[in-house]
Amino acid sequence: MPRRLRSWLRGFPLERRVFLLTTLAVAVAVAATGLAAFVTLRVSLYNALDDELIEVASTLAVPVAQDITRLGGLTESALRAGDVSVAAYRADGTPFFVPDEREHLVLTHDELAVARLQRGASARTGVATDGEQYRIVAVPITQLGNYALVLGRPLEPTNNTLRSVSVVLVVFGALGVGLAAVVGATVARSGLRPVRQLSVAVEHVTATDDLEPISIAASGDLALLADTFNRMLTSLASSRERQRQLIADAGHELRTPLTSLRTNIELLTADASTGMLKPADRTAILADVNAQLAEFTSLIGDLVQLAREDGVAASPEPIDLRDVIRSALERVRRRAHGVDFDVELNPYYVIGEAETLERAFTNLLDNAVKWSPAGGTVRVQLEGGRFRVADQGPGIDEADLPFVFDRFFRAEAARNTPGTGLGLSIVAQAVDRHGGWVRASRSAQGGAEFTVQLPGATTFEALSEVRPSGSGASPARRP
Repeated sequence: MPRRLRSWLRGFPLERRVFLLTTLAVAVAVAATGLAAFVTLRVSLYNALDDELIEVASTLAVPVAQDITRLGGLTESALRAGDVSVAAYRADGTPFFVPDEREHLVLTHDELAVARLQRGASARTGVATDGEQYRIVAVPITQLGNYALVLGRPLEPTNNTLRSVSVVLVVFGALGVGLAAVVGATVARSGLRPVRQLSVAVEHVTATDDLEPISIAASGDLALLADTFNRMLTSLASSRERQRQLIADAGHELRTPLTSLRTNIELLTADASTGMLKPADRTAILADVNAQLAEFTSLIGDLVQLAREDGVAASPEPIDLRDVIRSALERVRRRAHGVDFDVELNPYYVIGEAETLERAFTNLLDNAVKWSPAGGTVRVQLEGGRFRVADQGPGIDEADLPFVFDRFFRAEAARNTPGTGLGLSIVAQAVDRHGGWVRASRSAQGGAEFTVQLPGATTFEALSEVRPSGSGASPARRP
């Protein structure tokens, strides 16, 4: 397609472009077909006329040879009855015509060549002395030698037939193009209706911020496009709802410590001018403020971690899970006074983010330490891709098990203990990003037990066949 035509078409809507291109394609096809039919018919008619004239000329050559000067006694009335004109041509260029014929064929070197060569035949379109078009053939008169018999027939009947056929081709071709234009417009309108609906839906989403999926009756690629668009809307709506819920939950959780912190600061401010607090009370308030600031720091860090919605990096690195767990254990042991750890780690390798997994394992270990009694033991085991953390604490109530990974969820027994209610939610999110699952249950010692399963391999060589499959959309859990 020429560049100028492509530039011109780009200025039209898609539906009009489909209509124009369809109509243009049909018009070109009809024109090419009509032209080919016309040329084929013209050649066929001319060939048939030439064959007939050559046959007649060959038959007349015998009587004409007997009286070449009078062309075998032919008369104008006889020629008119046969709708032909006859002449003879000698090799020296002398023509012979019917004596009483008023109009003669205009002879040329084509006929002279046949007279001189005495072989073959010639056929051409020429004129008579009155200017009328003739189809003229020449055959050698072998009985005399050096002579050619020339026969012509008017082309008007043949041309009339061709003109009639050309009119029919033009009329029906135009009707075909018009019908193709109507069909093309209908097909473009109906075929692109899903595209228009999708365009209207995009404009609606842009204008109203409404992320409701759209309903489009389509099939094939358009149906796939609509389905992809609906899944994108669903994903956006889900992401927005999670953000809204996170903000609402965070606001709720921040309200109480903020109120307490503000009260303590107001007391300290008032004491700075009045000296109404005893030293012991002032020390207790400062300790309370310090604890609340630490809680705020932890809460903000957890919120930042949960706000991340990106999945595992595009090129995650191979990880020895034992190293990640050892690093998490080292961090937790520094603050786990009075709690022992029973550790059993077998080789296991995964592909992922070591920092994210270490934070998740640290949260699980911190949770186990938090609920373990003084002198208790936390059981840590890595076996065949399953990481288990079990404590000897009071355990988790059956009614609370489905909710322990929800953001800001805190069981009745945990409401008066330090924490943000986000640690286990971060665990579930990190595990899901790496294509695994996490489960909460009761341990054999009666405490809580958390089990994490991650895709990986027990040998580093087999790790190349493993790919994380987490969606990052919602925490993957098992009951």
